[in-house]
Amino acid sequence: MESSLETRTLGQDLTVSAIGLGCMGMSFAYQEAPEQRSLATVDRALERGITLIDTADIYGPQTNERLVGRALRGRRDQVVLATKFGGRSLELEGRAPDGRPEYVARACDASLARLGVEVIDLYYLHRVDPQVAIEETVGAMAELVHAGKVRYLGLSEAAPATIRRAQAVHPIAALQTEYSLWTRDLEAAVLPTLRELGIGLVAYSPLGRGFLTGTIRSSGDLGDDDWRRGNPRFQGDNLTRNLELVDRVRELAAGKGATAGQLALAWVLAQGPDVVPIPGTTRPERIDENAGAADLELTATDLAELDALAPLGVAAGERYAAPMMRVLNG
Repeated sequence: MESSLETRTLGQDLTVSAIGLGCMGMSFAYQEAPEQRSLATVDRALERGITLIDTADIYGPQTNERLVGRALRGRRDQVVLATKFGGRSLELEGRAPDGRPEYVARACDASLARLGVEVIDLYYLHRVDPQVAIEETVGAMAELVHAGKVRYLGLSEAAPATIRRAQAVHPIAALQTEYSLWTRDLEAAVLPTLRELGIGLVAYSPLGRGFLTGTIRSSGDLGDDDWRRGNPRFQGDNLTRNLELVDRVRELAAGKGATAGQLALAWVLAQGPDVVPIPGTTRPERIDENAGAADLELTATDLAELDALAPLGVAAGERYAAPMMRVLNG
């Protein structure tokens, strides 16, 4: 079954599918998936019309880019390939994040080699380096565009003032940040800034790291090496409280003949034509489910009910443990 998704525009003219595929979980943070299943998942995404494929050098580290490169071999022209650098240095142990201008070009060349491509469509600064002026980092990234190694620039988890300063150096096509029914912090200041400047939003973890699908009921549902075991929202009383939210989402979804995950994704899609969620999965069947969210129509009443159910701050617990919280909204 082949099909196409509607397209959306990031920034001025970067056209992508309305839903992308986040590849992190195939080899990082969660229980590593069998390679053949991961490759089949990318195959299925392309069959369903998903064109935005997202990875990063830190995932693995490095192994995820190699996996994505293998998955896309022979069909590079079918995708908008996005990767990231600077979440932490892959050269200097202990330096995180890393936005040094001299590191930017080396990181890009290394990603190009691992991916096996000549150009990266969308290149993100994964986390803002507080020790380096954003103008210097983005200036070095802009040189990659001029050199033909990168087509568009992006930022991840950047604060409004940082976004403005970056945009003054070179057009930013997209900001990638967490956005879902249980993480709506960016609506206060970040999203208005993006819209003022004409920058698209790529929403990672639009399913709440899988929680909003309703398939995680306890920490026992997570593998022993699953990163989420240490996430505040998946622990103790926080987990109990958050289950109340997901149970209500499941009820609303059932009333529309959809899954909880589809309803959660449809809500993100409904937040505007400049918003592109990139749910991650390692299973081909989940690609079909996620793509189906694009066909789920939410009425004004549906959206009002979801807004009331999941207002800003509804989730119990921070979205990351303390060390990682310190490098958000940089």
